[in-house]
Amino acid sequence: MVKGYSELANEAVSAANGVGYAYRDTGGDGVPLVLLQHFRGNLDNWDPALVNALAATRRVVAFDNAGVGGSTGTTPHTVGQMAHDAIAFLAAMGFSQVDLLGFSIGSFVAQQIALARPAIVRRLVLAASAPQGAAGMHGWAPEVIGAIGTPNTSPEAYLGVFFTPSAASLQAGRAALKRMYARTQDRDAATTWATREAQYDAVCSWGIPDHGRLQRVSGIAMPVFVAGGDSDPMILPHYSYLLAGLIPHAVVKIYPDSAHGFLFQYHDEFAADVGAFLAGRPAAGNPVTGPAEPGT
Repeated sequence: MVKGYSELANEAVSAANGVGYAYRDTGGDGVPLVLLQHFRGNLDNWDPALVNALAATRRVVAFDNAGVGGSTGTTPHTVGQMAHDAIAFLAAMGFSQVDLLGFSIGSFVAQQIALARPAIVRRLVLAASAPQGAAGMHGWAPEVIGAIGTPNTSPEAYLGVFFTPSAASLQAGRAALKRMYARTQDRDAATTWATREAQYDAVCSWGIPDHGRLQRVSGIAMPVFVAGGDSDPMILPHYSYLLAGLIPHAVVKIYPDSAHGFLFQYHDEFAADVGAFLAGRPAAGNPVTGPAEPGT
């Protein structure tokens, strides 16, 4: 019997950089899909419904990067070092090639991996993402960082950033939280305040306006699927169009009535879109190429 994500054991692997990485592995054949987590997230902050849907057709591996959750080491203050730490994990796992799904700050790390070690990345999924140097990304809005950047966040604050105020979105958000907290045994270690500080330093440095750095992503040569929510207050949807327009072989899809947690709200649809993209088929909903941002 195949285990669901909530039932997977926490495993550990030691890498050449001296870090012991905590991870969960669904098992399976073919090129693994490796997940890169959002700001302050750990293994338990992936929606099991999403991971299970992704794992229906492929091997999926989620891990805590250096200093995060159950992994040892120290969380670095730059996206570049986070990428090198992630590459060390991939090497320790013996992965010669992977597909990457990066979410939020994880999508920044995924971009950097694709640029620094392109041979290891077959296809790339960027969820709630933005290119380095984009104007307006130098830190998050006060209401956002005030909700998810405090020492003790609440479910209400999480829902306010990851889901929209609509009844349908909030219902989906509460269901996602219930799934995430259904696991009561062998939960991952909570992320620390030091990790929060280091990750937000990395976010702010990534977001320093620098028009020249926007061109970096034109070096990403593999196929890329960019996705976001139409009402994301954390990483606005126009950054998805900007990013897709700068990457040579990218498509973009924006999910309606959704915010930062669109991939949890639309877990089945998003997983189907990702699966189609990774298989080289058009994703459902006819994603469009992104040469231009809509007039919003």
